[in-house]
Amino acid sequence: MSAYDKTFPVNIAGVQRALPIMEIKPGLRIAVLNILGDTELVQAASEALSDQLSSLEYSVIVTAEAKSIPLAHVLSVVSEKPYVVLRKTHKPYMGESLCTETLSITTGKPQMLYMDEKDRSLVSGTNVVLLDDVISTGSTLKGMRLLMTQAQAKVVGESAIFTEGDEDQWANIYALGHLPIFG
Repeated sequence: MSAYDKTFPVNIAGVQRALPIMEIKPGLRIAVLNILGDTELVQAASEALSDQLSSLEYSVIVTAEAKSIPLAHVLSVVSEKPYVVLRKTHKPYMGESLCTETLSITTGKPQMLYMDEKDRSLVSGTNVVLLDDVISTGSTLKGMRLLMTQAQAKVVGESAIFTEGDEDQWANIYALGHLPIFG
């Protein structure tokens, strides 16, 4: 039996998917959402998130590399707001970037988040919305918040397709649904 034999059904803004349940470390299994290449799901989720965020006054969408990039792009088109991608590695062309450390549930290792120098001027002094595909532990959100503070941007909303884990801790997140953790 392969790891993909068990799935968790979800409905994302009218789009049905069966997410594979994968063990990411001993005793911890999650339903894995991978939106890369799934244009139907990304389009539907972006439109639904744009509706949820419409009451907020924000100027820029901010996301972390990599799986949520297509979501940020389509949400940017739908909302007519620019987006910024926080990178996981520093490139020389990024200039004097800002950086912070985060811990991803899927990798289990510390990762860095970098904001390109050009993006600092885009977000500085503005209201931003943070965006992720799935919010599990909040570590990536914490890293994004720290970078926004460093860049002198105000976070007015945090959003994702799904939250995961303890649902009560995500009461202030604009999300389309919630995923359980599997033992």
